[in-house]
Amino acid sequence: MLLDDRIKLRIFGSSHSEEIGVVVEGVGFGETIDLDKLQAFVDRRKSKFGFTTPRKESDKIIIESGIENGITTGGEIVAKVLNENFRRADYDKFKVTPRPSHADYAAITKYGKGHDLSGGGRFSGRITVPLCIAGGIALQLLEQKGIKIGAYIQRIGSVEGKSYRFTLPCEDEVMSAGKKDFPVLDDGYVLPMMREIEGAKKTGDSVGGVVECVVFGLPVGTGGELTSSLESAISKNIFSIPAVKGVEFGTGFLLSSMRASAANDEFIYDETGKVVTTTNNNGGINGGICNGMPVTFRVAFKPAPSISIEQRTVDLEAKTNTTVTIKGNHDCCFVPRAVPAVEAMTAIAILNLL
Repeated sequence: MLLDDRIKLRIFGSSHSEEIGVVVEGVGFGETIDLDKLQAFVDRRKSKFGFTTPRKESDKIIIESGIENGITTGGEIVAKVLNENFRRADYDKFKVTPRPSHADYAAITKYGKGHDLSGGGRFSGRITVPLCIAGGIALQLLEQKGIKIGAYIQRIGSVEGKSYRFTLPCEDEVMSAGKKDFPVLDDGYVLPMMREIEGAKKTGDSVGGVVECVVFGLPVGTGGELTSSLESAISKNIFSIPAVKGVEFGTGFLLSSMRASAANDEFIYDETGKVVTTTNNNGGINGGICNGMPVTFRVAFKPAPSISIEQRTVDLEAKTNTTVTIKGNHDCCFVPRAVPAVEAMTAIAILNLL
């Protein structure tokens, strides 16, 4: 995978290869990177609850080049982690009977039966490890510029948590959410969300959800018109995260049902003489350019497609209809683990625009 612009990422490895990592180009010379902080950020995506995959990986970051003694050298940053817990043979049968809503059939058709689908291959949530390594670096560089990015769980299945979709976000509350094992704004929603996940797990099913993200401190004028828009840059990167199916900015699709008199964000001078808006329905973006307000958006994640309920599929060799049952334990909700990935890919998009 190659994301163009000034900061280029090249992902290597796959879910069940011996290692998985990232090559980052364009960071430059002399930037300070706190490697302990970077490791702590990547560790946020690990399994912490019984509803997530039993696969255990240390995910210890190995810096092969590009950072020495915490300072970037100006060359490519090459970083990786070792895959320590994988079994390729468990997935061979899915080359013949593709799993519903997985990339199996599309990938086999495009790349051939020799394509590595073990554990989801390069379509797996495991790919978020190198994304978080690269994004963790970007987050540190942005923080040095006074820009902070925070994400949190807003919805699990039918359970809605606290949201800043309709009100101006509080920076301290948003940034504190990411420090929690279950990153929500209001801890009162943790138990209902957990019950929603457990209910799906008991029936062999899975559940999706929504992650909200806020960018604080982004300078007025960041972004551009048409294909250079701030929304385009963020959305492009967010859709590189497996299982993302939707992105909306500010009040999002609800704007389509509002009149402009309600939807427009009116400008005023605040007590410090700064131009601000009284509302943030447009998510801090006008015409594809940041207007100085916090940039807010929501990311929809589909339910994890690996479930133990019998499902219909096809036998590609016999050319007949058949069924498939996916055995073993899988994430029945990977939304909590996706929160740092949303922050990571947003950071890379913002760093490119700056």
